Amino acid sequence: MNSQSLSQIKAPIEEELKAFERHFKNAMKSHVPLLDKITYYIVQRKGKQVRPIFVFLCAKLWGNITDSTNNAASLIELLHTATLVHDDVVDDSNERRGFFSVNAVWKNKIAVLVGDYLLSKGLLLALDNKEYQILQIVSKAVKEMSEGELMQIEKARKLDIKEEIYYEIIRQKTASLIAAACSAGACSVTKDEATIEKMRLFGETIGIAFQIKDDLFDYGEASIGKPRGIDIKEKKMTLPLIHALSKATFFEKRHIIHSIKKHSTKSKVVKEVIQFVKDKNGLIYAQEAMKSYTDKALEILATFPESQAKQSLYNLVHYVIERER
Repeated sequence: MNSQSLSQIKAPIEEELKAFERHFKNAMKSHVPLLDKITYYIVQRKGKQVRPIFVFLCAKLWGNITDSTNNAASLIELLHTATLVHDDVVDDSNERRGFFSVNAVWKNKIAVLVGDYLLSKGLLLALDNKEYQILQIVSKAVKEMSEGELMQIEKARKLDIKEEIYYEIIRQKTASLIAAACSAGACSVTKDEATIEKMRLFGETIGIAFQIKDDLFDYGEASIGKPRGIDIKEKKMTLPLIHALSKATFFEKRHIIHSIKKHSTKSKVVKEVIQFVKDKNGLIYAQEAMKSYTDKALEILATFPESQAKQSLYNLVHYVIERER
């Protein structure tokens, strides 16, 4: 699917998304010129806004979009942006979506403070509008994202992750925010707890498929958003590699783990690990796992009432796992 498909997906909520853009820009305003300069820089370089699209479509599925829906989308986007700014500091990354990251332009100290500012703006937005349930949903996701990142850092030292630990990491690190976007969207138009929970589960399932797709990019030939082998260089244990190691002999496993531990930044080692994963069918295994989670998400979606929003969500699920970057 291409970007044209994304504009088709947005069709049922196009007007609402335009209103949200204005709402979100206002939510980022401050009285400090430096902060306004940095937040303007961030807004100009924003991504595809997949999470706000999930919020609005999941709201539209169960009712009419309200001020609450705008607040939910703004809160998700503010906290997501805050975590990205902080992530770039944690990862010592100078690039974000092909542009210089905030820490690359303004240094780490300012980037951390900007992340804190965005976080507090999100919390105040929810409290000022008495959006307590939405605040609870999104705050829980931010807590889980932090836990997932810390668990991944801890496990990277040992390089011996079992599949269930990997799934726990990505459920917290990536899927929790998409789950929050879906449940917050539903929560903005209905108070039915079973519906909100069903939407959360839908978001979590597609969030896991989304992360496996991201893992596969590391081994891809296509022109993609991050360079090949970056997860290997950073000693991140992803599903293709975990599976390949589970199929390796004792000596193969020892050699690969030693190579990653000691020489992960060498291009020769990266190439060797990529070839090893391909030889052990790690990519095929990960693709099948991604398909299994996608099917689960579509099964949940199939139980919802028919509407334009449901069709768009169906297309968005496919967009997420068929994207080129």
